[in-house]
Amino acid sequence: MADAKNVLGGSLETCSTDPMTGFYRDGCCNTGAGDFGSHTVCAQVTEGFLSYSKAQGNDLSTPVPMYHFPGLKPGDRWCVCAARWKQAYEDGVAPPVALEATHEAALQVIDLEILQEYALDKEATS
Repeated sequence: MADAKNVLGGSLETCSTDPMTGFYRDGCCNTGAGDFGSHTVCAQVTEGFLSYSKAQGNDLSTPVPMYHFPGLKPGDRWCVCAARWKQAYEDGVAPPVALEATHEAALQVIDLEILQEYALDKEATS
């Protein structure tokens, strides 16, 4: 996973270690055979996205101590499922994205141009 690439073709950067994110809880949006949801988009969650996700049956704001999950608050970065991010985009509530920390596998679900529209760092899009 050390040679994982981001959607821009560079090395995959850390998404968040506080809270610790990633399918493998390594801080990165790495993916592999067991990651059926493709948790590859490094999103900076918003109140709108958290409410939307909860309405879709995935409550990301409530802590779940049993799984060492602190619950997210607006502004936190989290590796979200590419399909859920795309669904949120289609419904007008997609959160901003850290392109350098978004795994290239997300491109199997979402066009780069769409991700670039939501880039946290607009400089990274050029």
